[in-house]
Amino acid sequence: MKKIALVTGGTKGIGKALIETFSENGFDIVTCSRSESDLEKLKKEIEDRFKNVLEYSKVDMSKKEEVQKFADEVLKKYPSIDVLINNAGVFIPGQIHEEEEGILEKMIDTNLYSAYHLTRKIVPSMKNNKHGHIFNICSTASFMAYSNGGSYCISKFALLGFSKVLRVEMQEFGVRVTSIMPGATMSASWEGVDIPEERFMPASDVASAVYNAYTMSERTVVEELVLRPQLGDI
Repeated sequence: MKKIALVTGGTKGIGKALIETFSENGFDIVTCSRSESDLEKLKKEIEDRFKNVLEYSKVDMSKKEEVQKFADEVLKKYPSIDVLINNAGVFIPGQIHEEEEGILEKMIDTNLYSAYHLTRKIVPSMKNNKHGHIFNICSTASFMAYSNGGSYCISKFALLGFSKVLRVEMQEFGVRVTSIMPGATMSASWEGVDIPEERFMPASDVASAVYNAYTMSERTVVEELVLRPQLGDI
């Protein structure tokens, strides 16, 4: 039976690169997005290219009920998930004292609560099997505040905290937990900015780092991994 990777927010950027990398290495994929058309396009592209299975659901990961329903549907079909990658997120630039009302709640719901609720549903089967790897796609904003980062930094600091606690909790169950903290990566979040592409990391490099961390023996876990553009932060 093929291994299963569950990747949230899989239609663009790092999420799509993760799906391509794990597909190339023989995994079947489960993913989600808010766009049905993007998911249909991704399914055709991945299955044509890699000849593996990609299952998807249209999900708004900022809504607890949708996340939990998605998890229940996944577990009904795939009782054992080998890799869970909490990648779904949203970035809205701004400063705490000036950003619009509700921005913090939107980014906490999407960037933190989605990972919390999905992981709580998926992790019991990993614990029972004493097997599995959870990756939380954090950010350099998880440990370094920056101007115009506002509520995004708050949400990513919180996600790293969630990941650290989960790592400690899962040690005895043989479930590995890794926090991935990329700097500026070429993705939809940066579309339209007047910055040369060579200043950004390719999303495929982040995906390769995740997969390499996964391939280590079960006696070893990469707890935290920081990646930055060679020329430094943007």
